[in-house]
Amino acid sequence: MPENIHLVCSHCAAVNRLPIARQHESPSCGQCKNPVFCGRPQELGENDFDRWISRNDVPMLVDFWAPWCGPCRSMAPAFTQAASELEPVLRLAKVDTERAPGLAARFGIRSIPTLIMFSSGREIARQSGALDLNALKRWGMANLPKN
Repeated sequence: MPENIHLVCSHCAAVNRLPIARQHESPSCGQCKNPVFCGRPQELGENDFDRWISRNDVPMLVDFWAPWCGPCRSMAPAFTQAASELEPVLRLAKVDTERAPGLAARFGIRSIPTLIMFSSGREIARQSGALDLNALKRWGMANLPKN
């Protein structure tokens, strides 16, 4: 098991390396000094998606959504709450498929909302359809990579 992990800062996107034992101690960014974890989903787009997915050693759960989608809007508060409850074990992010159509095409998003779990830059699980808070947390924890 590695001694250190890499985490992308929620504020400045700097990649931080810290001892794995400190992951649960609310680490601060070495560059901007803000907390690395923000307790809410990170908004990702075409320009920063790959950095977040490939440079975080903590699995990422990404919600592919659109502003016109009723189920997406109804799931949004639960997704935000899940982010605050699941960090630092799991990081949550959102991709607006209207603003990032290239990402939607790249990942074959055919219905929204679609949740994709990434670990080490690779997709490891996928779920289409809105989930409530408890189902989101259960699905996220059940799909964490087995080390």
